[in-house]
Amino acid sequence: MPSLGADMEAGTLVEWHIKPGQTVERGQVVAVVETQKGAIEVEIWDAGVVDHLLAEPGKKVPVGEVLAVLHAEGEAPAPAPVVAAAAPVAEKPRVVTAPAPVPAAVGAGLKVSPAARRRAQELRIDLAKVTPTGPHGVITIEDVERSAAPAAPAPPKAGPADRLAAMRQAIAAAMARSKREIPHYYLGTSIDVSRAVSWLARENEQRPVTERVLFAALLLRAVALSLKEVPELNGFWVNGAFKASEAVHLGVGIAVRGGGLVAPAIHDAERKGAKEMMTALADLIARTRAGGLRSSELSDATVTVTNLGEQGVETVYGVIYPPQVALVGFGKMVQRAWVENGEVVARSVVNATLSADHRASVGHRGALFLAALDRLLQEPEKLA
Repeated sequence: MPSLGADMEAGTLVEWHIKPGQTVERGQVVAVVETQKGAIEVEIWDAGVVDHLLAEPGKKVPVGEVLAVLHAEGEAPAPAPVVAAAAPVAEKPRVVTAPAPVPAAVGAGLKVSPAARRRAQELRIDLAKVTPTGPHGVITIEDVERSAAPAAPAPPKAGPADRLAAMRQAIAAAMARSKREIPHYYLGTSIDVSRAVSWLARENEQRPVTERVLFAALLLRAVALSLKEVPELNGFWVNGAFKASEAVHLGVGIAVRGGGLVAPAIHDAERKGAKEMMTALADLIARTRAGGLRSSELSDATVTVTNLGEQGVETVYGVIYPPQVALVGFGKMVQRAWVENGEVVARSVVNATLSADHRASVGHRGALFLAALDRLLQEPEKLA
């Protein structure tokens, strides 16, 4: 069972998309798992041939427990898991009372104790539908009464409010861990984005409506390139040391209906131009809200970006999502008086903030990141 975030302890296997003997490729969706964040498609990390499926649909599986066993092409299949045989149960002696006359039609041809046959007639039970547990397959009176007992009601399924409460509880646990373990430092700056806004407007005039780029995609593009200049902010703190990531997988904070929050990743963000970033962002938002995320998108984000501009917030100082070491925040775009060349002019301004892990970087490096972000947004043509 993969870990789909620091706030996950277990997941419920919903269904398998594979079966024993099937060949699978790396990145193939092999199962669906239900977590507090919804139904997640689980991908496989290695190519091979499936030997055994060890978890059954409906089972809650702790993170790290083996779900299936496979072998590589050309290798011998893995042996079947050993299941301990149940110890034989000694048969208890039974006292059989004298049979009472019962119509032969009730359970004719079946092995039924006289008391069980009489009880079946009283309860109007079809003996053909009763599972025998007595010696040599004999139906006992207990079998009859068990068959007549009403089925235990199924536990109520968790409703939207329950799932939302569970998600918030999991997020709270992860954030409490973050504030407890990570020595945060915070930096912020105001960035004049007037040139970027004007450039983007001209670019969008030349595009069909369906291909226009939102300013949020331009910000993500700038963050990805800035992280390549300050790699100490892009990676994980694992086993007491920082592990840098070559690729930039941007986790994007996305609000889900009802008030929940997830931060799935846009993979290889540093390789995506503004148009590709917009396509990836739109696809990620749509699949998040439709419940169609993949396990890799929730497990390997190297940094998180949160943008609360649409909610009217001017400045946001976020909490780092472990084991990441940084979080970038953006507020809403506002018109402000700005001094340029000795003159006061109106400019479009966005507040950008950085929450960073002091174990992995220092404030000087964090400041260089924000400076790079500012510089790139002054040259928006480089973000195309």
